[in-house]
Amino acid sequence: MNNTVLDIQHLAVSFYLPQGEVKAVRGVSLSLEEGEIVVLAGESGCGKSALCRSIVKLLPRYAVVKSGHIVIGGHDITQYTEKDMQAVRGLEVGMVFQNPLTTLNPVLSIGTQLAEALKRRTSAGARELNEQAVGLLEQVGIQQGKERLAMMPAEFSGGQRQRITLAIALASQPRLLIADEPTTALDVTVQLRMIDLLRNLAKNSGLTVLLVTHDLGVAARIADRVGIMYAGKLVEIGTTEEIFSDPRHPYTQGLLAALPSAARVHKRLRSIPGMPPDMLHVPAGDAFANRNPRAMAIDYEEEPPFFSLSRTHRAATWTLDPRAPEEVRCPDGRKKDE
Repeated sequence: MNNTVLDIQHLAVSFYLPQGEVKAVRGVSLSLEEGEIVVLAGESGCGKSALCRSIVKLLPRYAVVKSGHIVIGGHDITQYTEKDMQAVRGLEVGMVFQNPLTTLNPVLSIGTQLAEALKRRTSAGARELNEQAVGLLEQVGIQQGKERLAMMPAEFSGGQRQRITLAIALASQPRLLIADEPTTALDVTVQLRMIDLLRNLAKNSGLTVLLVTHDLGVAARIADRVGIMYAGKLVEIGTTEEIFSDPRHPYTQGLLAALPSAARVHKRLRSIPGMPPDMLHVPAGDAFANRNPRAMAIDYEEEPPFFSLSRTHRAATWTLDPRAPEEVRCPDGRKKDE
């Protein structure tokens, strides 16, 4: 039995702006299995959100999927019309956005909004819809749901609103949930609750989650696998333990080295030198070359392929090529405090 919920192959997405073509996603391939939580991490503008919005075809008008395939439930949706996608969004794929204030309708009660989502999966009457809505609120940790159905979004806290958007996304019982920076606007305590909630849903109901974040702390707490994106490409992917204990791409190593550490409390925070490339003019070769202290001539000429480190761990960097000189080969990668 095939348990693959989402299969993306060689996806390329461009934004056509007055200034020119921005290659937002450049040949990304990624698969998710049932009940798995995969986190995409990287700096702002690296293509994480564009990738996620491509999956549900909610890209802006100036965006074009140039090539690749997105298979959901055994069907390639890249050629789907907007009408076709209405049977995918909500029913096959739920989505939680960063700001619940822009997701929830401010003039409708949450009970009405939950009922609208539930009606996509059931023809139940008003009383049963209310009962199911209360159950969804309790599922996401909002108590006294019966009394809260008549309340408006503005009457809830930011964390509660985010939970309500999650409840709406789950109302149609999708197999896949895409969460685009769902914890960014939340305080640390509420973040932890949201993380625990998503983990429990994946464990208990088989929900598959693709979560986007720039917060590596969130990734470490929730992910089964972590993918690191840079300049529109997936540059490393592995289990959470592999990425955090044995990072192999120089960019991943730089991100982890820049994390605050109790062992370096009186030392200056590290940073990755240089700036990400201008996506209007993506350089030849490895886009990270000008920030890579171990870059070789080939880094400026050819894009590196993926090199497999284990069944689950691979990274796209020439420093892993067996032909690379010993002095530039990717070292162990484990973080060491200086």
